[in-house]
Amino acid sequence: MYYTYVLEGQKTKNLYAGFTPDDVYHRSLKHNAGLVPSTKNRGPWNVIYYEAHLSRDDALRREAYFKTTDGKRAIRLMLRSYFRKNNQ
Repeated sequence: MYYTYVLEGQKTKNLYAGFTPDDVYHRSLKHNAGLVPSTKNRGPWNVIYYEAHLSRDDALRREAYFKTTDGKRAIRLMLRSYFRKNNQ
């Protein structure tokens, strides 16, 4: 199983999209421990969304999409209740 996930910075409220072939929970622990170069010194992070994929290629394609303008818009639409509740 492969996962695409979205993290939200607790302080900055920035979003980060990623991919992992492992457990999303353990990957988020690595982000929060500063072990991932792309998110180092920008945490702590909360997992706000994830998807499971049977294919590695499908998960990577979805991660790439989430990093586009349209993908960011889609995340905001999918999670609009979450963002409204958290005043974003």
